[in-house]
Amino acid sequence: MKVAVILGTRPEIIKMSPIIRELERRGIDHFVLHTGQHYSHNMDGVFFEVLGLNPPKYNLGVGSGTHGEETGRMLVGIERILAEEKPGCVLVEGDTNTVLAGALAAAKMHIKVGHVEAGLRSGDMSMPEEVNRIVADHVSDYLFAPTQVSAQNLLREGISAQKIAVTGNTIVDAVQQSLSLVEGRGAKSIAGLDRYLLVTIHRQENADNPARLRKIIEGLNLVSEELGLEVVYPAHPRARKRLKDFGISLGERIRAIDPVDYLSFLILERGADLILTDSGGVQEEACILGVPCVTLRDNTERPETLEVGANILAGAEPSRILKCAREMLPRRGGWENPYGDGRSAERIVGLLENAGA
Repeated sequence: MKVAVILGTRPEIIKMSPIIRELERRGIDHFVLHTGQHYSHNMDGVFFEVLGLNPPKYNLGVGSGTHGEETGRMLVGIERILAEEKPGCVLVEGDTNTVLAGALAAAKMHIKVGHVEAGLRSGDMSMPEEVNRIVADHVSDYLFAPTQVSAQNLLREGISAQKIAVTGNTIVDAVQQSLSLVEGRGAKSIAGLDRYLLVTIHRQENADNPARLRKIIEGLNLVSEELGLEVVYPAHPRARKRLKDFGISLGERIRAIDPVDYLSFLILERGADLILTDSGGVQEEACILGVPCVTLRDNTERPETLEVGANILAGAEPSRILKCAREMLPRRGGWENPYGDGRSAERIVGLLENAGA
């Protein structure tokens, strides 16, 4: 069995890291192909180093572009490498253009496809991520659903139960493995504060919409003023550019800091009084870490976080963001983690091994 692990963004590196470790532990022939969808050594390269992973065997260096440009360049590069390497199975994770290109290239070459984190649905087809995850699910041979909710989504769409396995989410594995590396490290050395609110904003629906982004920043300032806590915002260069292009000031209560490595970000998450985000992965991590979360979106493909009381949808209206922050702040842990026991990678690799992929 030879397995190709295809990834292209930092969240994919994080969620695939336990699977890569498990493949190594079992001595299974594999290689990592990085599409370079959002690649920079300072961010992605360091992620591999910090997580103790070998560098990818291949990096396509695709870079950013329109959805068509990105996906087209990836398809060409992935097809060439798969033809050379001849893996028995390709693993993709999540909902990016990398996932779409990796799944399509493999399916057309009659190579088995395993989709890690299959079955997530927001119900919003205007989101490119929703299109990507649906297409990937429907061309995959192995669908590794993190929860029963996601498995039911797949069954409703007519996907055979024989292809679906509920494995838990590898983000739990990644968080547990990573926290063991940062014992004793506190957030003050990173945030400069003992207490703070943590914010991330990066999704296209927010970062590329000036009216919506302006309202979110206004809402964050309202929350900060009322709760008496500063906002710490690790701002990606692209987000900073959008703020500048749109003439949006963060104000005095939002402290923008440079992006941090994954372990440092986990420390920031663990130490926050409240997390406000539009990231799916951060919703999951907050839930796992027992930190209350406010999601700056109108929908989520992580309904499990809402059901257990770890998260709430706020959208972009300032008054609604403030109301949700008030509601969530007193909550801290006490909910059951819906994403599994930290052995998801072991289950996924075991299923592939048993199938002789």
